[in-house]
This record gives sequence, structure tokens and C-alpha cells, in this order.
Amino acid sequence: MDQNLSDDNGFKEGLSWQAHKGPVLSMEISSYGDIWSGSEGGSIRVWPWEAVEKSMSLSLEERHMASLLVERSVIDLKSQVTINGVCNISSSDVKCLLSDNARAKVWAVGSLSFSLWDARTRDLLKVFNVDGQSQNENRADVSSSSVTSSSSSTSSAAQDQPVEDEMNIKFVSKSKKEKSQGFLQRSRNAIMGAADAVRRVATKGAGAFAEDGKRTEAIVLAGDGMIWTGSSNGLLVQWDGNGNRLQEFTHHPCGVLCFCSYGSRVWVGYVSGMVQLLDLEGNLIAGWVAHNGPVIKLVVGNGSVFSLATHGGIRGWNISSPAPIDNILRSELSDREIMYTRLESVKILVGTWNVGQGRASHDALMSWLGSAVSDVGIVVIGLQEVEMGAGFLAMSAAKETVGLEGSAIGQWWQDHIGKALDEGSTFERVGSRQLAGLMTAIWVRNTLRTHVGDLDVAAVACGLGRAIGNKGGVGLRLRVYDRIMCFVNCHLAAHLEAVNRRNADFDHIYRTMTFTRSSNMLNNAAAGVSSAAQMLRGPNASTVNPDEGKPDLAEADMVVFCGDFNYRLFGISYDEARDFVSQRSFDWLREKDQLRAEMKAGKAFQGMREALIRFPPTYKFERGKPGLGGYDSGEKKRIPAWCDRILYRDNRANPAEECSLECPVVASILQYEARMDVTESDHKPVRCKFNVDIAHVDRSLRREELGKILQSNDNIRSNLEALRFVPETSVNTNKIKLKNQDTFNLKITNKSGEDMVFFHIICEGQATINEDSVASEYHPRGSLGFPRWLEVTPAAGMIDPDQVAEITIHHEEFHTVEEFVDGVPQSWWSEDTRDKEVILLVNVRGSCSTETKTHRVNVRHCLSGNPALVDQKLSVSKKHGGSSSSHQKSTLTYH
Repeated sequence: MDQNLSDDNGFKEGLSWQAHKGPVLSMEISSYGDIWSGSEGGSIRVWPWEAVEKSMSLSLEERHMASLLVERSVIDLKSQVTINGVCNISSSDVKCLLSDNARAKVWAVGSLSFSLWDARTRDLLKVFNVDGQSQNENRADVSSSSVTSSSSSTSSAAQDQPVEDEMNIKFVSKSKKEKSQGFLQRSRNAIMGAADAVRRVATKGAGAFAEDGKRTEAIVLAGDGMIWTGSSNGLLVQWDGNGNRLQEFTHHPCGVLCFCSYGSRVWVGYVSGMVQLLDLEGNLIAGWVAHNGPVIKLVVGNGSVFSLATHGGIRGWNISSPAPIDNILRSELSDREIMYTRLESVKILVGTWNVGQGRASHDALMSWLGSAVSDVGIVVIGLQEVEMGAGFLAMSAAKETVGLEGSAIGQWWQDHIGKALDEGSTFERVGSRQLAGLMTAIWVRNTLRTHVGDLDVAAVACGLGRAIGNKGGVGLRLRVYDRIMCFVNCHLAAHLEAVNRRNADFDHIYRTMTFTRSSNMLNNAAAGVSSAAQMLRGPNASTVNPDEGKPDLAEADMVVFCGDFNYRLFGISYDEARDFVSQRSFDWLREKDQLRAEMKAGKAFQGMREALIRFPPTYKFERGKPGLGGYDSGEKKRIPAWCDRILYRDNRANPAEECSLECPVVASILQYEARMDVTESDHKPVRCKFNVDIAHVDRSLRREELGKILQSNDNIRSNLEALRFVPETSVNTNKIKLKNQDTFNLKITNKSGEDMVFFHIICEGQATINEDSVASEYHPRGSLGFPRWLEVTPAAGMIDPDQVAEITIHHEEFHTVEEFVDGVPQSWWSEDTRDKEVILLVNVRGSCSTETKTHRVNVRHCLSGNPALVDQKLSVSKKHGGSSSSHQKSTLTYH
């Protein structure tokens, strides 16, 4: 804590200390009030509540010692279970910690394994993998443990080396062997070799991807006491409290990022933005798309379940949903739709240019883009053939397999386009994506930036073996006024006769393009998000979307395709085409356009529109030659063609439909033209300016209307009142007396004949009993945990109708080695031997109750006047009076 803590900002006092050398990945407070934290390399550390409480009670003069006191109280669990250099737990990062308050245990979650701990004694109970197989007995071999933890990166590098060598052989030895062949043939061989190597890398990595799919990303304690975990492949697993795997199920193919549980319900948040509601048996009750980005947190509070997305959006639903109250709210809000609907208009400029591996002057960029952006809010550019050398394509393909992209030349283009757009002062560069020679980037006007966000990127290779990016598509997806827009830059198969291949390329791009958060995106909102949200764009990524089987592009409100589609003019000679161009007889030429014919036949770009072409064909020109006289006049004399195009679709089912919440995005074209004065490439740059009308919800006004409905609608009020119902329960006593090692069975009876009851027992506080039998002030522990001498089992669970739950209330004398210094129990310094009393709160509620009823139970430990106990303590003290070398598992390391 670097800031000053004062009453002004809501903090009265605070502590800070160095918990780990690396980042703190997870934290939890156990059922005994201790603070548990997990970090990299399997590190788990615990700070006992007694040390935290002592530090917080220090006077202002002593406060400088508080942090040091807490820091030195640390219990390093990994050190405790490391014997003779062999560690009994996994060295993978501890990404989650869960306090099983029902059984006083703590689950530590690694990527592919779990460790189960006793929350009271901090002893290791069990180590097991994601398949439920116990690993305790498999860790006796020093080499299998220490070598794995210390040299995993070396092993990985060794595994990857043969593939790298194979690629070097393909790139080097082949080129030496075939020096006599022409450049094009050598380039083709090099690219094919790269594609083959990439395929082998993907094949060899299939096992790794399978393992990645098993990674545990989230864990939760359900209302019936079962433990649920979620994996990066969407698998849900149910466990009992002892770490035994009970059942598994999958309801969605995307990675699980979070859970929350309340009563008889479990909510699951996915990387796709979907939230699902399940019952305690794992049956799917409902599912809905909560956000257009990964759901990273779910919580229940005040009768609602709330979800948090990576972009910071928070949404809430009634805890009983789906329920009749939803239909009432939906109908009432629909009637008031006009009151919170807002219409916005945004101009978008989309530009495409096959740059032919060249560079552009500032004047060329100004002619193409700078001259048209004065009234534009969003600029999207798509470039083709930024780089096309065989070595570059091969390296690009190899980098894509490990999630890397971009190049220095691609960055050059972005920087110089940014200068033409007055980047910084007028526009902000939001993000980009490059696949080999294909690159797309987006800029947003500063005044519009707050209404644009959630940028995701995608890439699909269509080159050799569908692995090389000399042909393919790159895409950007973003939210504009809460509406989703996708922009796809394509370079399709070349040559006049390759019409079917071009159609197939488009179909492949459209069906398989899957958007993910960019790893190098500016202001990356997904930084720190779980690994499931940052998975590599592998071959199976196309299955990751909320509506299984439906492409990501089909979900967007507006889609724009731009690029060098390579469709040519057919049934016409070079000279005829030149004559018609010189006469500007574009109407006749359009009848010979392959793309127009394929769209009419429904074979490509189905459902998309294009403005009427009123500019000359944009291909092929001789570099540096201005005007229409610059068309290819060489030996091949390629027929001029409109290769460079911009197409779109919006929400309209028919052209006459108007913008509304039912049809939220309606686009029209203001300008569609080619810049014929630009001569730096054999293609001319093309631009298209859209006017986009967007209907969206003013959320603040909608919330106001929602509040009015909740307060005024009698049906809703009666439904909410019904949710306050808590089934009737009773306990068999409200006073319990325990002597040393005594046990008492507390019985909770569910008197309802129809409804289940869920209970959770916590400790309101502990007090000492004075000589006059009066309790002192009650002091709560962290998270209202139990004192260490008290065991309550189970402390949470479910009771069926007309059934009774028996809760064991047990006194257990507790001393660990860390509480002894020179054989003297440290707790004796600060605690006396007077009787202790705690107040247990038995909180009960129904399946979806918004309220809780509480039974108060006083538990007194009668310690005074028990000479046998004093003798026992003395014998324990003598037992620990010598060396502590025989207690290696409890030895502490202080920092």
C-alpha cells in the first residue's frame, strides 16, 4: 500500500508486506481466518490470523513493527512438504485457491493438478491430477520431481529443436540443391517446405493442445458441499470434498473462466461471453450471452447475480432468473423502449490497397486517405503484399504457430498512415493484425473513442496447405455504441481461371474466422485475464463462439470485406477492355465482372452489397506510370480488372428497413472510388466511405426506467416478496459446553415438507470468561472463521425437506511446531487458561432466498480446573524442548 490510508478514503488502518517474490496469483481466507496466497512455481504461503490480529492491535508507536510481524509469521507450505529436495506438490503456478468451509479444507489449483490441505493444521492431505488420479505415491523419485520442476523449459526446448532443425534443412539444403532452378521454383519449394514443417509442428503439438484443453481455470464450492472445476476446453467436473472425481459434463465448447454458486444454483462464465445456469446435478437450466467479451467474474449479492467482463462492463440478473419476473420486466421495458433508445450516426472510411511490397509517399497516403477523413469517425485500412518473400512467408507461418505476428515493414505502414491521419491529435490507433503480407489496422477519432472498444482480431491462412499467409484474411472486430462491427481484409487466389478457388477461399475465411483478444493490442483490456481467454489461435479455434456452429462473422451487426479479391473480367480481350476503359463504358465492363456473376449465383459473398462501380479497373498497372495509359503493356498484357473491392452487409433484411433496436445498424455508401493518381504499386488504392446509423440503448435511462418498474409494478413486487421466503428450521440447542476433546452433535431440522434448506455456520467472535463467569468482548477472526480449538463439521451444506443435519462440534487441542520457541507454546504468552466462549451463527436460506435466518448457538470451552489438561500441556512442552530437526515438515522459513 503506497497510498496513505485515512478515514477520508474509507480505510482506518492497513498493512502491507512482501508476500512472494513473484506475482500473487490467488488469495483466500480459510475457515479459521488465515490468509492463504498462491504464486508462481507452486508457492503457497499462509499468514495465521493470530499474527494479523496482533499486528492490527499495535499502538501507533508500535505500528512500524506491524508489517514485519506479519511477514515473519509466514508459513511456507511448499517448504514444509519438501523433504530431501523432493517436493510433494506440483511446481506449476497456483492460479486458484478455494476454502472448503464445509470441511475446513483448502484446495490449491495448478494447471493440471490439485493439492488438498487441512485448513486448521495446514497439513497436506492429498495431491491429484485433473483426471482424479492421486499423485502422492508418484513423487518419491527425486529425479522425476526436481528435474521436472527445474528444467521444464530445457526439456521443451529439446523437444522443439528437431522440428527447428527440420525447418532449417528445408530452407537451406533445398535451396543449395536446386540452385540451378529459377527463383520462382525455389521460392515455391521453400514455401512448401515451410508449410510441411508447420504441419509437422502442429501435429507434434496436438498433444500439447490436448493438455492445454484440460487446464483448470476456475473452482467453486456448491451449495450442497460439492466442488466444481472448469477447464479451458469447457469441461465441468464435479468432485467430492476428499478430491474424488464424481462426474463431468460439457454444455459449451469455450473455456470456463469463473463460477459462482448460491443455493441450488451454479452459474458458469465463459471466455465467449456466455453465462450458463446449472442445477446441482449439472443439468443446464438456461444460458445467455452476457457480454461480447470474456466473463472473468461472477458474484451474487442483494438478490442478483452480477457478471464482470474484461472490458469492465458489469451486468446483473435476478437471482431467480429465468422466472416469471423476467417476462414482466421484458414486456414493461419494451413498452418504454422509445424513452431510452438513442440514434447515432458515424462515418467510417474503409481503404484497401495491394502495395506490391512497395512503400508509399506521404502524398500518396494523403490522396488515398488524408483527403477523405475530415468528417470520418473511424478509419479501417487493409493492405496486401506488404511483404511476400519466400523466407518471410515461411518465418511468418512458423511464428503464427506460437501466436506471434507482425513485422517491421508492417509497423512502418501503420506509422506512416498514422501521420497522414494526424494520429495523436485527431485519431487514435486502436489495434491491428498482420498475417504474412496481409495487414489491417484501425484508427478512431478521439472524440468518438469512449464509444468504441472491445477490439478483437483474427486471421485465417488460405495459402499452401491452409498454412501459409500469402493468401487469406485478417479481421478486426470492435464494439461501436454497443453494436458489433467486423472488418475483414482478404487476399484471395490469383489468376483468371481460379474462380472456384477464390469462392472456396472466401467460404473458408467466413466459416473459420474466430476473433480473440490481441496479444499486442494497444491498451489491451484483457491483460491479466486467465489463460483460457488468451489461447493461441489454433486450428480448433473456430468452435469457440456462443452459438455453436455459427461463425463469428454471422453474429456481427455489420461486416465489411475489403481487399484484393482477385476476381477478373471474363469473356473479353485485353484490347477490348482497354477500349471500354478509355471510353469509361463501365456499365458494359461490369457485365464481365467475375465477382458480380458469382454473387448473383450465390456462390460467394452471400448477402453482401457493393456500391455501383464508377471507377476504372484497378489492376494491373506499371509502377510510376500515371493515368489510364499505365495499364500493363508488357509481354503478358494482363486484362484490366476490378481486383480491389469493398463489400458490406448490415442488419437490414430488406433495403427499405429503418434503423431501430430491432434493426440496430443501417449503412449507406457516400463514396466509392479508386485513387488513380497513386502510382507506387501495380494496384490502385480504393476507398469507401460509409454513413452508419446506429440504434442503441442509453443504459442510464434504461436503468432509471427499470427502477421505476420495480417500484411500481405490483406483480413484480409480489414476486420479489416471495423470494424473501426462508423455510422454517430449528436447532436442538443454543448452548453447548465442551471440555477437552469433547464432541457434541448439533442438529438442524428442516421443518419444510417441500423446500430444501442451505446452511452455513460461521463464528461471530470469541471471548474469554472472567472469574465472575461474565464473557469479555467478543472478537471475530478473519472471514468470521473458527478459533483453532474448535472443529465444526460440516459447516455448510444442504438439508432436504423434513430431514435433519447433524453437525459435529468438537474441541481439539491444537499446537503446531511453529507455535513453539525453545519448547514453549507461543500461544501461552498471549492467552490465559480461562474458559473460552464463541458464538456460532447458523445461517439458513432456501434455494433462491434473498434473505437469511440465523440461529445463534453459544459454545463454551471449559478449560479451568482441569489438572489433567495442564499436565498434558507440560508434557507437550517438554516433548518439544529439544532440537526441532525431527519435525522437518513443519519447519518455517522466515523472510
